[in-house]
Amino acid sequence: MTPDEQKRAVGEAAAALVEDGMIVGLGTGSTAAHMVRALGVRAKAEGLRLRCVATSEATAALGLTAGLHIVDLEAAGEIDLTLDGADEIGPGLALIKGGGAALLREKLVWEASRRCVAIADASKLVEHLGRFPLPVEVVAFGHSTTAVRLAAAVRVSGIMAEPQLRTVLGEPAHTDGGNVIYDLACGVIPNPARLAAALKQVTGVVEHGLFLQLADSALVAEAAGVRRIQA
Repeated sequence: MTPDEQKRAVGEAAAALVEDGMIVGLGTGSTAAHMVRALGVRAKAEGLRLRCVATSEATAALGLTAGLHIVDLEAAGEIDLTLDGADEIGPGLALIKGGGAALLREKLVWEASRRCVAIADASKLVEHLGRFPLPVEVVAFGHSTTAVRLAAAVRVSGIMAEPQLRTVLGEPAHTDGGNVIYDLACGVIPNPARLAAALKQVTGVVEHGLFLQLADSALVAEAAGVRRIQA
């Protein structure tokens, strides 16, 4: 299968996990988009009664186009199942997420969920997290001064990585919440929990893209098909 065919296959497999009456968290990104479309097809064909919480404005728009009933997190309360992509899947289903700049809303939805399933193609499986630059969402006000403190926190964690402001057409990229993103090219993150704790202590950091002990399982598309990995 081509990479896009793998994403479609795993998206369809994820949509098949949804049951009638569920509150479903909808992830953000290219793989999650396949899942949203497949879920829309299922919901229409089978008459599924679903309420869906989107992790980004883009996903909300796609969900509405697919015919899904979108509600906000406050109205949903506890979410039964969240299906979302990942930029890296490491040992123990430790994840890096946030390549689509939706990490804050994604983590809020994940932490409000009874069960979370990461969906990805096999290229996202890694032995150590860190090859994909770690996104960190930062308050826009004074973000360059926050970046200085961010760099110091990373060094204390034993990683040499200078925060790089994410830009679009030369301007800072903004999240749906109006924040900015700094990416950390860590290479290897030897102790993700230690780094996560250090990042959370930096004033101005809203959230980081380390999703630890949140995924219950993962669906991974490979050449032979989709396989499931349990935490």
